[in-house]
Amino acid sequence: MTGLDDDAFRVVSWNVEHNGISNSGDDAKWHLAMDVLAELRPHVLLRQELTRADMFGGRAVWAEAARAGSRMIPFLASATRESANPTGVYVDRNLLRPVEFFEHRTSMWHPICNPVVQLTGAVRRLSLASFHLCAFSPANRAVEAHRLVSLGKPGLETIIGGDCNSYPHRTADEMAPLPDWNQIKDRSHFLHRTIERNGTRLSDTVPDEILAGEHDGWAPVFVDLAHHAATVLGQPEALAPTASLWREDQGPRQRIDRVLATPRTAQALTRVEVIATDEVVEVSDHALVMATFSLDGLRRALSPAPHERAVAA
Repeated sequence: MTGLDDDAFRVVSWNVEHNGISNSGDDAKWHLAMDVLAELRPHVLLRQELTRADMFGGRAVWAEAARAGSRMIPFLASATRESANPTGVYVDRNLLRPVEFFEHRTSMWHPICNPVVQLTGAVRRLSLASFHLCAFSPANRAVEAHRLVSLGKPGLETIIGGDCNSYPHRTADEMAPLPDWNQIKDRSHFLHRTIERNGTRLSDTVPDEILAGEHDGWAPVFVDLAHHAATVLGQPEALAPTASLWREDQGPRQRIDRVLATPRTAQALTRVEVIATDEVVEVSDHALVMATFSLDGLRRALSPAPHERAVAA
Protein backbone atom coordinates (compact mmCIF):
# COMPACT_ATOMS: atom_id res chain seq x y z
CA MET A 1 0.00 0.00 0.00
CA THR A 2 1.22 3.49 -0.73
CA GLY A 3 2.05 5.97 1.99
CA LEU A 4 -0.21 8.92 2.73
CA ASP A 5 0.68 12.38 1.44
CA ASP A 6 -0.93 15.79 1.34
CA ASP A 7 -1.53 15.80 -2.42
CA ALA A 8 -3.22 12.39 -2.48
CA PHE A 9 -6.96 12.04 -2.99
CA ARG A 10 -7.90 8.41 -2.30
CA VAL A 11 -10.99 6.68 -3.73
CA VAL A 12 -11.67 3.17 -2.44
CA SER A 13 -14.23 0.74 -3.85
CA TRP A 14 -15.00 -2.46 -1.97
CA ASN A 15 -17.67 -5.13 -2.05
CA VAL A 16 -17.60 -6.56 1.47
CA GLU A 17 -19.31 -9.94 1.46
CA HIS A 18 -22.70 -9.44 3.18
CA ASN A 19 -21.20 -6.39 4.92
CA GLY A 20 -18.97 -8.65 7.00
CA ILE A 21 -21.86 -9.96 9.10
CA SER A 22 -22.72 -13.66 9.25
CA ASN A 23 -26.22 -15.13 9.22
CA SER A 24 -25.88 -15.65 12.97
CA GLY A 25 -25.09 -11.96 13.47
CA ASP A 26 -21.36 -12.37 14.11
CA ASP A 27 -19.73 -9.06 13.11
CA ALA A 28 -16.04 -9.92 13.56
CA LYS A 29 -15.39 -9.58 9.82
CA TRP A 30 -17.12 -6.21 9.77
CA HIS A 31 -14.77 -4.94 12.48
CA LEU A 32 -11.77 -6.27 10.55
CA ALA A 33 -13.03 -4.54 7.39
CA MET A 34 -13.33 -1.28 9.28
CA ASP A 35 -9.74 -1.65 10.54
CA VAL A 36 -8.58 -2.04 6.93
CA LEU A 37 -10.50 1.04 5.80
CA ALA A 38 -9.35 3.15 8.75
CA GLU A 39 -5.74 2.45 7.81
CA LEU A 40 -6.32 3.53 4.20
CA ARG A 41 -8.10 6.76 5.17
CA PRO A 42 -10.13 7.16 1.95
CA HIS A 43 -11.55 10.53 0.97
CA VAL A 44 -14.26 8.72 -1.00
CA LEU A 45 -15.48 5.23 -0.15
CA LEU A 46 -17.67 3.43 -2.68
CA ARG A 47 -19.32 0.41 -1.07
CA GLN A 48 -21.30 -2.50 -2.36
CA GLU A 49 -23.25 -5.15 -0.48
CA LEU A 50 -24.15 -3.04 2.54
CA THR A 51 -26.42 -5.88 3.58
CA ARG A 52 -29.39 -4.70 5.67
CA ALA A 53 -27.54 -1.48 6.47
CA ASP A 54 -30.79 0.44 6.01
CA MET A 55 -32.29 -1.20 9.11
CA PHE A 56 -32.58 0.54 12.48
CA GLY A 57 -32.32 4.03 11.02
CA GLY A 58 -29.19 3.21 9.05
CA ARG A 59 -27.27 2.39 12.22
CA ALA A 60 -24.68 0.29 10.40
CA VAL A 61 -23.98 3.03 7.85
CA TRP A 62 -23.31 5.63 10.53
CA ALA A 63 -21.14 3.15 12.42
CA GLU A 64 -19.09 2.51 9.28
CA ALA A 65 -18.71 6.23 8.68
CA ALA A 66 -17.36 6.66 12.20
CA ARG A 67 -14.91 3.77 11.84
CA ALA A 68 -13.69 4.85 8.39
CA GLY A 69 -12.99 8.30 9.85
CA SER A 70 -15.00 10.72 11.96
CA ARG A 71 -14.91 13.13 9.03
CA MET A 72 -16.98 10.83 6.77
CA ILE A 73 -20.56 11.56 5.67
CA PRO A 74 -22.58 8.52 4.49
CA PHE A 75 -25.06 8.14 1.66
CA LEU A 76 -27.08 4.97 1.16
CA ALA A 77 -29.21 3.86 -1.78
CA SER A 78 -32.34 1.87 -1.05
CA ALA A 79 -32.40 -1.89 -0.83
CA THR A 80 -34.82 -3.62 -3.16
CA ARG A 81 -37.44 -6.25 -2.39
CA GLU A 82 -35.30 -8.89 -4.14
CA SER A 83 -31.93 -7.91 -2.65
CA ALA A 84 -31.02 -6.59 0.77
CA ASN A 85 -27.58 -5.49 -0.50
CA PRO A 86 -27.69 -1.74 -1.25
CA THR A 87 -24.82 0.43 -2.43
CA GLY A 88 -23.37 3.34 -0.48
CA VAL A 89 -20.94 6.25 -0.73
CA TYR A 90 -18.98 7.93 2.06
CA VAL A 91 -17.28 11.30 1.55
CA ASP A 92 -14.69 13.23 3.54
CA ARG A 93 -16.43 16.38 4.77
CA ASN A 94 -13.05 18.09 5.33
CA LEU A 95 -12.55 18.15 1.54
CA LEU A 96 -15.96 17.49 0.03
CA ARG A 97 -19.18 19.40 0.59
CA PRO A 98 -22.25 17.45 -0.52
CA VAL A 99 -24.56 19.53 -2.68
CA GLU A 100 -26.92 16.97 -4.24
CA PHE A 101 -27.91 13.34 -3.84
CA PHE A 102 -29.51 11.05 -6.41
CA GLU A 103 -30.66 7.47 -6.22
CA HIS A 104 -31.01 5.90 -9.67
CA ARG A 105 -33.45 3.00 -9.50
CA THR A 106 -34.75 2.74 -13.06
CA SER A 107 -33.69 -0.56 -14.66
CA MET A 108 -31.22 -1.27 -11.83
CA TRP A 109 -31.04 -4.54 -9.85
CA HIS A 110 -29.24 -2.53 -7.17
CA PRO A 111 -29.97 1.23 -7.25
CA ILE A 112 -26.99 3.51 -7.89
CA CYS A 113 -25.91 5.66 -4.93
CA ASN A 114 -24.91 9.04 -6.43
CA PRO A 115 -23.98 12.05 -4.28
CA VAL A 116 -22.60 15.16 -5.96
CA VAL A 117 -19.95 17.11 -4.06
CA GLN A 118 -17.99 20.34 -4.16
CA LEU A 119 -14.27 19.78 -3.68
CA THR A 120 -12.58 22.49 -1.62
CA GLY A 121 -10.68 24.80 -3.95
CA ALA A 122 -12.42 23.51 -7.10
CA VAL A 123 -14.89 25.34 -9.32
CA ARG A 124 -16.92 22.51 -10.82
CA ARG A 125 -18.78 19.83 -8.93
CA LEU A 126 -17.76 16.17 -8.81
CA SER A 127 -20.32 13.40 -9.19
CA LEU A 128 -19.63 10.15 -7.31
CA ALA A 129 -21.40 6.82 -7.70
CA SER A 130 -21.29 3.31 -6.28
CA PHE A 131 -22.86 0.58 -8.40
CA HIS A 132 -23.38 -3.18 -8.29
CA LEU A 133 -24.40 -4.69 -11.62
CA CYS A 134 -26.83 -7.60 -11.80
CA ALA A 135 -25.25 -10.93 -10.87
CA PHE A 136 -27.55 -13.20 -12.87
CA SER A 137 -28.44 -11.53 -16.19
CA PRO A 138 -26.12 -10.27 -18.94
CA ALA A 139 -29.08 -8.48 -20.53
CA ASN A 140 -29.77 -6.61 -17.30
CA ARG A 141 -26.10 -5.67 -16.96
CA ALA A 142 -26.08 -4.13 -20.42
CA VAL A 143 -29.09 -1.97 -19.54
CA GLU A 144 -27.51 -1.00 -16.22
CA ALA A 145 -24.26 -0.01 -17.95
CA HIS A 146 -26.22 2.23 -20.30
CA ARG A 147 -27.87 3.76 -17.21
CA LEU A 148 -24.42 4.50 -15.76
CA VAL A 149 -23.33 6.18 -18.99
CA SER A 150 -25.76 9.00 -18.21
CA LEU A 151 -23.51 9.95 -15.28
CA GLY A 152 -20.72 10.71 -17.74
CA LYS A 153 -22.64 13.01 -20.05
CA PRO A 154 -21.00 16.27 -21.22
CA GLY A 155 -20.59 18.85 -18.48
CA LEU A 156 -20.15 16.29 -15.70
CA GLU A 157 -16.92 15.18 -14.06
CA THR A 158 -17.53 11.83 -12.44
CA ILE A 159 -15.89 8.97 -10.57
CA ILE A 160 -17.79 5.69 -10.33
CA GLY A 161 -16.84 2.33 -8.89
CA GLY A 162 -18.32 -1.03 -8.15
CA ASP A 163 -18.81 -4.70 -8.87
CA CYS A 164 -19.34 -5.23 -12.61
CA ASN A 165 -20.08 -8.99 -12.40
CA SER A 166 -18.56 -9.14 -15.91
CA TYR A 167 -15.17 -8.88 -17.59
CA PRO A 168 -12.87 -6.25 -19.15
CA HIS A 169 -13.17 -6.08 -22.92
CA ARG A 170 -9.48 -5.40 -23.74
CA THR A 171 -8.49 -8.93 -22.84
CA ALA A 172 -4.97 -8.78 -24.29
CA ASP A 173 -3.92 -6.27 -21.62
CA GLU A 174 -5.27 -8.19 -18.64
CA MET A 175 -3.26 -10.20 -16.11
CA ALA A 176 -6.05 -12.76 -15.75
CA PRO A 177 -7.26 -14.58 -18.88
CA LEU A 178 -10.99 -14.93 -19.39
CA PRO A 179 -12.51 -18.08 -17.85
CA ASP A 180 -12.20 -21.38 -19.66
CA TRP A 181 -15.86 -22.29 -19.38
CA ASN A 182 -15.17 -25.94 -20.11
CA GLN A 183 -13.39 -26.05 -16.76
CA ILE A 184 -16.04 -24.25 -14.69
CA LYS A 185 -18.04 -26.55 -12.42
CA ASP A 186 -20.80 -24.05 -11.62
CA ARG A 187 -23.01 -24.17 -14.73
CA SER A 188 -25.45 -21.54 -13.48
CA HIS A 189 -22.45 -19.22 -13.16
CA PHE A 190 -21.66 -20.04 -16.81
CA LEU A 191 -25.09 -18.82 -17.89
CA HIS A 192 -24.94 -15.79 -15.61
CA ARG A 193 -21.57 -14.63 -16.96
CA THR A 194 -21.70 -15.45 -20.67
CA ILE A 195 -23.49 -14.05 -23.72
CA GLU A 196 -24.29 -15.61 -27.08
CA ARG A 197 -22.58 -14.22 -30.17
CA ASN A 198 -22.83 -15.95 -33.53
CA GLY A 199 -24.06 -19.14 -31.89
CA THR A 200 -21.21 -19.31 -29.38
CA ARG A 201 -21.25 -18.61 -25.64
CA LEU A 202 -18.59 -16.02 -24.77
CA SER A 203 -17.56 -14.29 -21.54
CA ASP A 204 -19.67 -11.19 -20.99
CA THR A 205 -17.57 -8.08 -21.68
CA VAL A 206 -20.52 -5.94 -22.84
CA PRO A 207 -20.81 -3.64 -19.77
CA ASP A 208 -17.13 -2.73 -20.05
CA GLU A 209 -17.52 -2.14 -23.79
CA ILE A 210 -20.38 0.26 -23.02
CA LEU A 211 -18.67 2.11 -20.18
CA ALA A 212 -15.05 2.22 -21.35
CA GLY A 213 -15.05 1.22 -25.01
CA GLU A 214 -14.65 3.27 -28.18
CA HIS A 215 -17.67 3.31 -30.48
CA ASP A 216 -17.43 4.23 -34.16
CA GLY A 217 -14.61 6.67 -33.49
CA TRP A 218 -16.20 8.18 -30.38
CA ALA A 219 -13.98 8.34 -27.30
CA PRO A 220 -15.05 6.26 -24.27
CA VAL A 221 -17.46 7.87 -21.83
CA PHE A 222 -15.37 6.58 -18.91
CA VAL A 223 -11.75 5.61 -18.44
CA ASP A 224 -11.09 2.29 -16.70
CA LEU A 225 -8.58 3.64 -14.19
CA ALA A 226 -6.76 0.34 -13.64
CA HIS A 227 -6.26 -0.06 -17.38
CA HIS A 228 -5.01 3.55 -17.58
CA ALA A 229 -2.64 2.97 -14.69
CA ALA A 230 -1.25 -0.18 -16.29
CA THR A 231 -0.92 1.04 -19.87
CA VAL A 232 -0.15 4.74 -19.38
CA LEU A 233 1.33 5.08 -15.89
CA GLY A 234 3.41 1.90 -16.02
CA GLN A 235 1.62 0.06 -13.20
CA PRO A 236 0.81 -3.42 -14.57
CA GLU A 237 -0.14 -4.66 -11.11
CA ALA A 238 -3.21 -2.39 -11.29
CA LEU A 239 -4.79 -5.09 -13.47
CA ALA A 240 -4.59 -7.75 -10.77
CA PRO A 241 -7.81 -9.79 -10.46
CA THR A 242 -10.26 -8.85 -7.73
CA ALA A 243 -12.65 -11.83 -7.38
CA SER A 244 -13.49 -14.56 -6.49
CA LEU A 245 -11.04 -14.80 -3.62
CA TRP A 246 -12.86 -17.67 -1.90
CA ARG A 247 -14.57 -19.93 -4.43
CA GLU A 248 -12.85 -22.49 -6.63
CA ASP A 249 -15.85 -23.74 -8.63
CA GLN A 250 -16.11 -20.53 -10.67
CA GLY A 251 -12.64 -20.66 -12.19
CA PRO A 252 -9.58 -18.49 -11.55
CA ARG A 253 -9.81 -14.99 -10.10
CA GLN A 254 -11.07 -12.25 -12.41
CA ARG A 255 -10.97 -8.42 -12.45
CA ILE A 256 -14.65 -7.67 -12.05
CA ASP A 257 -14.36 -4.77 -9.56
CA ARG A 258 -13.46 -1.52 -11.26
CA VAL A 259 -13.20 2.23 -10.68
CA LEU A 260 -13.81 4.51 -13.64
CA ALA A 261 -13.74 8.25 -14.26
CA THR A 262 -14.58 10.73 -16.97
CA PRO A 263 -11.50 11.37 -19.16
CA ARG A 264 -10.60 14.80 -17.78
CA THR A 265 -10.76 13.57 -14.19
CA ALA A 266 -8.76 10.47 -15.11
CA GLN A 267 -5.82 12.67 -16.08
CA ALA A 268 -5.32 13.43 -12.37
CA LEU A 269 -4.83 9.73 -11.55
CA THR A 270 -1.47 8.80 -10.01
CA ARG A 271 -1.94 5.18 -8.92
CA VAL A 272 -4.32 2.22 -8.75
CA GLU A 273 -3.86 -0.60 -6.24
CA VAL A 274 -5.68 -3.89 -5.90
CA ILE A 275 -5.38 -4.76 -2.22
CA ALA A 276 -5.84 -8.42 -1.32
CA THR A 277 -4.00 -8.75 1.98
CA ASP A 278 -4.73 -11.60 4.36
CA GLU A 279 -7.12 -9.31 6.24
CA VAL A 280 -8.99 -8.37 3.07
CA VAL A 281 -9.32 -12.01 1.99
CA GLU A 282 -10.59 -12.99 5.43
CA VAL A 283 -13.32 -10.35 5.19
CA SER A 284 -14.57 -10.73 1.63
CA ASP A 285 -14.35 -12.68 -1.61
CA HIS A 286 -13.59 -9.36 -3.32
CA ALA A 287 -10.31 -7.49 -3.21
CA LEU A 288 -10.34 -3.79 -2.47
CA VAL A 289 -9.53 -1.32 -5.26
CA MET A 290 -7.95 2.05 -4.42
CA ALA A 291 -7.49 4.79 -7.01
CA THR A 292 -5.28 7.69 -5.92
CA PHE A 293 -5.46 11.07 -7.62
CA SER A 294 -3.33 14.17 -7.34
CA LEU A 295 -5.46 16.60 -5.35
CA ASP A 296 -4.05 19.55 -7.28
CA GLY A 297 -4.61 17.69 -10.53
CA LEU A 298 -8.19 16.93 -9.57
CA ARG A 299 -8.82 20.60 -8.82
CA ARG A 300 -7.48 21.46 -12.28
CA ALA A 301 -9.78 18.85 -13.80
CA LEU A 302 -12.67 20.51 -11.99
CA SER A 303 -11.81 23.94 -13.39
CA PRO A 304 -13.80 25.23 -16.35
CA ALA A 305 -12.57 23.93 -19.69
CA PRO A 306 -10.99 26.56 -22.00
CA HIS A 307 -14.09 26.80 -24.20
CA GLU A 308 -16.25 27.22 -21.08
CA ARG A 309 -14.06 30.08 -19.85
CA ALA A 310 -14.30 31.71 -23.25
CA VAL A 311 -18.09 31.53 -23.21
CA ALA A 312 -18.18 32.89 -19.64
CA ALA A 313 -15.97 35.82 -20.62
